[in-house]
Amino acid sequence: MGSLVRNLCFAIAALMLGSGPADAAPPAEAKQESASDWTGRALDPAKGPFAAGAQIYKTRCAGCHDAGGGRTPQVMLLRDMAPRAIHRALTEGVMRAQGASLSADQKVAVAEFLAGRKLVADADAPAMKMCGGKHARFDLGEPPVFTNWGLDKAGTHFIPADVAKLDRNNIGKLKLKWAFGFPDSRRMRSQPALAGGAIILGNHTGTVYALDRETGCVRWTFDADAEVRTGVVVSPWQAGDRKAMPLAYFGDVRGNVYALSASTGEQVWKIAADSHPATVITGTPALHEGTLYVPVSSIEEAAAAAPGYTCCSFRGSMIALDAATGARNWKTYFVGEPKPPAGGGMWGPSGVAVWNSPSIDPGRGQLYFATGDNYSHPTTELSDSIVALDLETGKINWHYQALEGDAWNVACYVGTPNCPEDAGPDFDFGAGTILTRGNDGRELVLAGQKSGIAYAVDPDTGKLVWKTRAGRGSEGGGVLFGIAAAGGRLFVPINDFVQPPDGGFPASPGLYALDIASGEFVWKAPSLYTCGGQKNCSPGYSGSVSATPDLVLAGSNDARLKIFDPASGDVLWEMDVNREFDTVNGVPAHGGTVGGGVAPIAYKGMLIVPSGYGFASKLPGNVLLVFSTE
Repeated sequence: MGSLVRNLCFAIAALMLGSGPADAAPPAEAKQESASDWTGRALDPAKGPFAAGAQIYKTRCAGCHDAGGGRTPQVMLLRDMAPRAIHRALTEGVMRAQGASLSADQKVAVAEFLAGRKLVADADAPAMKMCGGKHARFDLGEPPVFTNWGLDKAGTHFIPADVAKLDRNNIGKLKLKWAFGFPDSRRMRSQPALAGGAIILGNHTGTVYALDRETGCVRWTFDADAEVRTGVVVSPWQAGDRKAMPLAYFGDVRGNVYALSASTGEQVWKIAADSHPATVITGTPALHEGTLYVPVSSIEEAAAAAPGYTCCSFRGSMIALDAATGARNWKTYFVGEPKPPAGGGMWGPSGVAVWNSPSIDPGRGQLYFATGDNYSHPTTELSDSIVALDLETGKINWHYQALEGDAWNVACYVGTPNCPEDAGPDFDFGAGTILTRGNDGRELVLAGQKSGIAYAVDPDTGKLVWKTRAGRGSEGGGVLFGIAAAGGRLFVPINDFVQPPDGGFPASPGLYALDIASGEFVWKAPSLYTCGGQKNCSPGYSGSVSATPDLVLAGSNDARLKIFDPASGDVLWEMDVNREFDTVNGVPAHGGTVGGGVAPIAYKGMLIVPSGYGFASKLPGNVLLVFSTE
């Protein structure tokens, strides 16, 4: 394939954040990898094993899906689905009317073409290992361990010592308790909820699983319309309340938001977050006092690279839903209504997506989050910003714009007309915000940007208090999906993939600790390049991290689980999970990059880690690993 096609491959990968080694040029083998998109499928499948499906798609489906009109999902969203999910949509789901004109073999062929891999027949799939007896029961004596994606409402990713029960004295005893393999999957991007004795998380196929925490057997499953890459949040209840009916909340890559019964997996409600066909939910909804706050993002930034696509019309937003019913309380857009220019060309303004989970400040009645860039001109004041909204009304109380004029989309990689003039550096905020105090007692809102810069702003005014550059940054980050705070320190994971030096600042993949009060470095733990010539391997951290009073828990791009000393940055424990695992359900499973919105979680002496980002040139995998000190 030519360089243009390879650039498109890397462009799409970079949309969902990063590729390639970060501290040195990748080896020759990595540079010459075969042309494929972010699912790993060949960019010209019409000449490969999926030729039949390619032809069916071209003649029957492309007219709607390539254009993405109305609520029709664009082809890029379809390629982000597993073959089973696509086939299910054609046979019994939202596309069954269109699928009625296709034979059984044609439905399989088009599903395999779009997903880029074979569909495993139900008869050939491993039997589901369902729970029995006490392991099947939802324990109403155990309310949710953590309240939101950031583990607490402030988004700190902090785990108290009495909850973690994991410290420097017992981490040496950690051994694999069980592993669960997810069928028909090659990535793990959903941070699990812990409630009722279950581990509840979403999956590449669109299946949500509730697994017994002790054994890994399956309590229930639910099939969403598309991949579930958000975490899961479970509503609280009083321990022992036998009348409690807790709900589990999440979103999918079709832009749907769901509420299920946490004890049975039955759907209670489902809504579409936005009418735009490129809508996706990437940030986990945040729950507070009966209201669900949902960040709304899109994949239009990538769709802009498609020939003939009219760019750009998506508007990022935050919506507040009644958690019991799904009814909308308010919706706040962060960019004005896009309009076509008088002489033709690109629409605008657009973009300002929100792809991180908001933090909650009950005392001030605010929620905090950070935004992405504009996709087209004109650029707007809320792009690349830290924002505070009123919890009750959605009114914008203040914002701090970290970077002005950042208009960018994937067309800028491939040289197609939709690239804005004077394209920005694509320095979105992907990581969730944190509300916490430094050792001086001052409360701050903290955020990390793809530029590699960490920020602290005043929660009352939004005025900048300090900013510190920990990484060089690039379209692929920089800081990507999560930061953590504990003991007066901010822990900043840096990805930093290969690009020309920026002002002499070197690529700095690794983990860094900053003093929250001042923004000064406490320690630096740069990553070593350990990948050799392995494809899709790089140093650094593209996921999130968690912290206890005694430990910092991180999973790296090169599939290593690491536990750091929060005072010094020394590695206290490490394990390479880039290997195959025997699983309790008999599904072949392999570990990979710990990335996306996933952070390792410590609970009752266990370490719980979904492994295998399998996206944006990261190591794929399909396993949930549960370690224990017992």
